[in-house]
Amino acid sequence: MNFTSFNPIPVNAQQQVSANQPLSLRQDQVFHGTIKQLYPDQMAEVQVGNQKLMAKLEVPLKVGDAHFFQVTATTPQTELKVVTGPMSQAMTPAQQMNQLLETMNLPKSSEMQQVLSHFMKAQLPISKDQLIAAENWMKNLPNGVDKNNALQALQRMVELKMPFNSTVFQALTQGTKTEGMSANLANLAQLLANQTGGNEVLKSNLLQQINAIAKPLNNETGGVLLARATQTLLDQSAPTAEKIQALATLKEAGILPNQATLQNWQSINQSATTQNATTTLPAQAGPMIQQLANTSQELVKPMLDQVKAWVNNESLLTSNQKQQIQQLIIRFEQIPPSKQAIEVFAKQMQEQLTKAFSDNSTARLFTQNEQGVSAKDQLLSLIKPDSNFTLNDALLRNLVKATQDSPQPQSILTQAEAQVQSAADSKAMEQAIKTVLRGLGVSYEATLASKAGDVQAIAQQMKPQLLALIQDMQTPPALRDAAETVMARLNGMQLSSGENGHQHQLVMQVPLEFFGKKMDATLQWNGRMKDDGKIDANFARVMFYLNMESLQQTVIDMQVQNRVVIINVYNDIPNLETLAMSLKNSLKAGLSDKEYTLSGLFVKPFGEQHTKNVTKSSNHPDEQQGGVDIRV
Repeated sequence: MNFTSFNPIPVNAQQQVSANQPLSLRQDQVFHGTIKQLYPDQMAEVQVGNQKLMAKLEVPLKVGDAHFFQVTATTPQTELKVVTGPMSQAMTPAQQMNQLLETMNLPKSSEMQQVLSHFMKAQLPISKDQLIAAENWMKNLPNGVDKNNALQALQRMVELKMPFNSTVFQALTQGTKTEGMSANLANLAQLLANQTGGNEVLKSNLLQQINAIAKPLNNETGGVLLARATQTLLDQSAPTAEKIQALATLKEAGILPNQATLQNWQSINQSATTQNATTTLPAQAGPMIQQLANTSQELVKPMLDQVKAWVNNESLLTSNQKQQIQQLIIRFEQIPPSKQAIEVFAKQMQEQLTKAFSDNSTARLFTQNEQGVSAKDQLLSLIKPDSNFTLNDALLRNLVKATQDSPQPQSILTQAEAQVQSAADSKAMEQAIKTVLRGLGVSYEATLASKAGDVQAIAQQMKPQLLALIQDMQTPPALRDAAETVMARLNGMQLSSGENGHQHQLVMQVPLEFFGKKMDATLQWNGRMKDDGKIDANFARVMFYLNMESLQQTVIDMQVQNRVVIINVYNDIPNLETLAMSLKNSLKAGLSDKEYTLSGLFVKPFGEQHTKNVTKSSNHPDEQQGGVDIRV
């Protein structure tokens, strides 16, 4: 069974407004209603589906008659115009629709009939202009967009009072697709590389960002390469030719300046950086060493106490490494603290930490300390103290490219990639997904609105760059179309997500690539917020739509009730259940660590998936930060 899209979980659990709530109408909208009660001054009670409204009629009508009405005014009171004559119960929906089409002078195309029939069944008001626009969109649906999904998108636009324009329609139809995101990005990347014309700098930056998204673990590979290059430079017995090559690669990546030599590579960046003395040590090793080197003789003792605490609290260092560094500090405390002695001590500390973090960058991949800093981040800060977290990823990716382009044996890069692959675990998956979502710019608008984060880093995300490319009048048409398709998918995630009171829905589409294997993943989460504003961790409904090279199409339906988890996996590959059951114990243990109980794990073919898409609003949502997540 193929699944190319999903029906979003209704964000508004009360979308079908109950009879005691007023129906929200707009001028020129048309709807089908029945006269239930007449009042003086041509006022009437009109039944619309399961709802009722009070309105003033242009002409007197009879109780019990059914008509199509058009809204002529909404203030100070709702006023209705009769569009069609009384419709008997014997008339079929098709006959009623044809009468409306003739009366309103609307085309009788198959697309118009599909749209009008859908809104008649849904008992939703829609205007003539909206019908004409919807017909045009239905006639020009892009490849891969199902007509039923397009009709659902139109209904969602009317129900949630979204702007009724092609941009929103395209975003909603693209946003519900569960596959093809990787192909869309690959097509855009190819056009960026090959199409001439437009802003070349913008095209280059966008292509670089797409490549970074395509390989979310490249920074980890860069961390291994950085550690190995550093170890080569520190190794007194390493051949000079290897050291020169390692130095050249670090220069090419922008980690070391061009004037760096085998003698000064550890100090050349430090000498160019001035660190102001403060009372608190930085979290990163490089700036900490800089601050220590600039400490006055009078303040060196309290500074040493802070350094000791820094070393003891650094979880990225082993016990043996901490012991060696503490011994170095103790020896320094026994000599008079002259300026020269402080500088020598700072250099020795830097050498010790550089060796320690270079060893740990390869031994403890995907591990971070309490501040979210990894061993490769600490190592990079020691070599280039003016770097930051945003710059680090770019530098490490540059290092991968520089290694790939260098004349040294490619086995170095191959070995680094193999090491990352062998160490990949749930933390690697979590990191990769975060890298992709951040690179796509999924939270671009929210980050700007909250004024959180580095503005320069935010501008490098894909979404703002796509917007600039689309708005650039010099962008070639084919490239603009490809950019608009990707933009529509990003916007579709946001439009398919939403909240209504305590109810929340989240949709994420994540194109992933691991070690040459590509995967499109869509996550659809429905949950609620507690009174304190936090996510309720006890209840959840989560759907994972996966399209993987080996397992092909897979749907995972995870339901959580009172922290009891039931998982249904839908896949048509024979004997998959045998393979899955071998992982059941580790899944159960992982959930147990998060205080959840696995009640059942069932693997079924798609034919047994009675509800392929989550179409009902769940009252029992999930908790993103409490443990029901893809890290298990």
